[in-house]
Amino acid sequence: MANELDGKVAIVTGGASGIGRGTAERFVAEGAKVVVADVDAEEGESCASALGPNAAFKQTDVADVEQVRELVDFTLDTFSGLHIMFNNAGISGARHQRLEDEDFADFHQVLGVNLLGVMAGTKEAARHMKVGGGGSIINVASIGGIQAAPGLWAYHGSKAGVIFFTRCAAVDLGEYAIRVNCLAPGNIETPILSTVMAANLAAEERDELMRTVREYIISRQAIRRQGTTDDIAEAALYFASDRSSYVTGSLVPVDGGLTAGAVPSGNGLPEKLKKAQT
Repeated sequence: MANELDGKVAIVTGGASGIGRGTAERFVAEGAKVVVADVDAEEGESCASALGPNAAFKQTDVADVEQVRELVDFTLDTFSGLHIMFNNAGISGARHQRLEDEDFADFHQVLGVNLLGVMAGTKEAARHMKVGGGGSIINVASIGGIQAAPGLWAYHGSKAGVIFFTRCAAVDLGEYAIRVNCLAPGNIETPILSTVMAANLAAEERDELMRTVREYIISRQAIRRQGTTDDIAEAALYFASDRSSYVTGSLVPVDGGLTAGAVPSGNGLPEKLKKAQT
């Protein structure tokens, strides 16, 4: 089906790079007009320029509710509508492997961007969609909001919050024909994982570590390949389009089967990790 989003207007937060940029590109390719929102003005302007006349950029810190409101107003002024809200902006925060080492120094920042940003984006988009005939709100969580793990304490809490908030909002907004759904990416090739796991390493060491990490993660998936931003964009397109007109309050992991369950130990493990087990 070509041009599934003809006549639609979308906002993509965190749209300057990674999942956000990949999804903005797909939405424009499908006929939508897109406002790219990001704190990074240089990359955001570059992204919108590359997308052509059907895109615009608005610098936005989603942790600031007033800026989110201004983002929606800017979109209405620029493209005269809003049908799709892709609440994607997120940060990982500092990693502290043990809870006793966590100082919570970035707690408010992580929760502000990852959870408040989604809540504010949903509210402000719904404010227009309620009187505009409905729409689709797509919130981006993470498999980190589904599976427990130590280290990124605020991050995991924030992403779990996104999942449950999505369900609450779906129940509240359904009467206005507003659908609210949630994607949970896992093992997607974006810079965020390396900034968490290898931030203090030199480039060559970081690249080597991340290759090993990626190989290990893939070895535990049912689908044995690296996830890409295109995989998320495809799922986002489903929720943005009329194909999902009877779907709301749902959570879809896009993770190669990671949350379905790990494959048997040893299957497909990188050789260096196999040797370490013996």
